[in-house]
Amino acid sequence: MSRSFTFLVNPASGGGAAPAAVVPVARALREAGATVDVTYSPGPRAMAALVDAAVARGDVVVSVGGDGMLSSLAGLVSAAGGTLGVVPAGRGNDFARMLGLPTAPDQVAGLLLAGAVPAVDLVALSLPGTDERLVAGSVYSGVDARASEIVDRSRRLPRRVQYPYAALRALATYAPARYAVTVDGVEQTYDAATVVVANSAYYGSGMQIAPAAAVTDGRLDVVVVGAASRLALMRSLPKIYDGSHVALPEVTVLTGRRVELRADARVPVPVGGDGEPLGVLPPLAAEPAVVEVRPGALSMISG
Repeated sequence: MSRSFTFLVNPASGGGAAPAAVVPVARALREAGATVDVTYSPGPRAMAALVDAAVARGDVVVSVGGDGMLSSLAGLVSAAGGTLGVVPAGRGNDFARMLGLPTAPDQVAGLLLAGAVPAVDLVALSLPGTDERLVAGSVYSGVDARASEIVDRSRRLPRRVQYPYAALRALATYAPARYAVTVDGVEQTYDAATVVVANSAYYGSGMQIAPAAAVTDGRLDVVVVGAASRLALMRSLPKIYDGSHVALPEVTVLTGRRVELRADARVPVPVGGDGEPLGVLPPLAAEPAVVEVRPGALSMISG
């Protein structure tokens, strides 16, 4: 049975690279006899209607952009009971990296046409007083969330240096926070620079923050990077790219299905997910933010 596709394109992804990325892939699919509809993202509310209509037609919904675009579609496609494909065209493409997805147009088209459709886990974040938000890769707080905000202001830099630059800028001004981290009912407190709750091993354009993470194991990897001097954190930054940072004494790795987070610091502790700002962590005396795994929540074309 042949597949039909609805492409949803974020025109801003990859510094404007997404529109160019979609053309050769769509052409190859049409030449193979597939039906392809291409829509440039009109905003979150309209995207939900487009996803529902595409899934009702039996189309594979294809995210054309980066991790933020993929993440915004993942929950919608999951809720509609559809299948998600990806044309990696963002700055980071970390979830695509986790799945081993190709970037060459002919290989992307071939995978969309004939790739397997396993069920992958998603991550659900609930902040007090807000609706649940599903993300694909990870939820992070502290210095990592500040680095993500800096990336969004660094678009004039070459793509390959945006994330390292943002990480160093964030570390240069960071202040540690006191975190309460509860994993499957067991609470521990840490003075930390950041806490990452990961479904995927990768974030930050190739940083292997949670090297043991798997998107099909029904579990979350919680990486706590303890407070240290700014210089020490900067020196350890290269280790995150190969995952060797988890052997450092100031790094703690926990695993579980439900994580509760609270934090106190001089300023509110930001929280983000897959490149998007999501709010701030509640203080220690308040109701926690809750991060839970949603096992097998999304059917996704991969190798």
